[in-house]
Amino acid sequence: MSGKTAEESGKRLDAWLAESEPGLSRSRWQGLIKNGKVTVNGGSVKSNFKLRSGDFVEWTIPDPVPTETLPENIPLDILFEDRHIIVVNKPAGLVVHPAAGNENGTLVNALLHHCTDLTGIGGEERPGIVHRLDKDTSGVMVIAKTETAMAELARQFKKRETEKEYLAIVRGALHPSSGYIETTIGRHPIHRKKMAANIKRGRRAVSNYKTDEKLKNASLLRIRIETGRTHQIRVHMAFLKHPILGDKLYARRQPTDTWPDRQMLHAAKLSIIHPNTRKKMTFQAPLPADMKALLEQLRINPSEKSQLPYETQSPQTRG
Repeated sequence: MSGKTAEESGKRLDAWLAESEPGLSRSRWQGLIKNGKVTVNGGSVKSNFKLRSGDFVEWTIPDPVPTETLPENIPLDILFEDRHIIVVNKPAGLVVHPAAGNENGTLVNALLHHCTDLTGIGGEERPGIVHRLDKDTSGVMVIAKTETAMAELARQFKKRETEKEYLAIVRGALHPSSGYIETTIGRHPIHRKKMAANIKRGRRAVSNYKTDEKLKNASLLRIRIETGRTHQIRVHMAFLKHPILGDKLYARRQPTDTWPDRQMLHAAKLSIIHPNTRKKMTFQAPLPADMKALLEQLRINPSEKSQLPYETQSPQTRG
């Protein structure tokens, strides 16, 4: 059990705890207060209790309970790691989180094996999945190792303070070669596994694209997304009639297509503010071998290659 005396009056109990003991998020403190793990002057109170100067607050934080997900020794391509976050280059084909039909062999299983210093998220000993990539999308992902890091990164993603850039090989040549797409995106009214653009009750989705290289019946695009809707880039490219090559859900193969085994979409770059140091960090993942091979195959003039700044795995730090 730990305790501390309030020095100011008028602060809500949950807010005061989150500021005084930042190892846990405010929502986690609210759960502990509700479950009787926090007292003020020896008595139980609610989260919105207003503290007075001299009030003595005591709390007990239970040890995180083991997750039901089992650790598995799955290799990880780690771009950066400290005691707050881990950044990985996720390969195509790896599911992020266990779900029906994918109970094991996921990124979470791999992280549970690799990370021996997880402090718990929401009282459970598990990594904090802040954002996701589709199974067949490769590239940069950041994962929280503490509850505080989870809360701060989730806030950054929600407030659009992160910067996300993708590379995609799509069908055809876009006119104009760069542009801005804004639609709503929501569940497809018929095909429930798909999302669709311009759905009446959908959520706003914004993508910016630029053609990096024109290819044979295809283009290499650099795409920056301002929002993070499910399947956003795949939906937007299909909406523009330039679907991502290999996308079995949103594109039908045409005779002019070179059809790879998976959608040619790669999360190449991610910038965040480190949840502890408050420094801006930019992580880059090099283009995977299958996308490189397809680019070589589709190049009109092999001597004229686009300059891709993603051939290093070293994180860049600014701050």
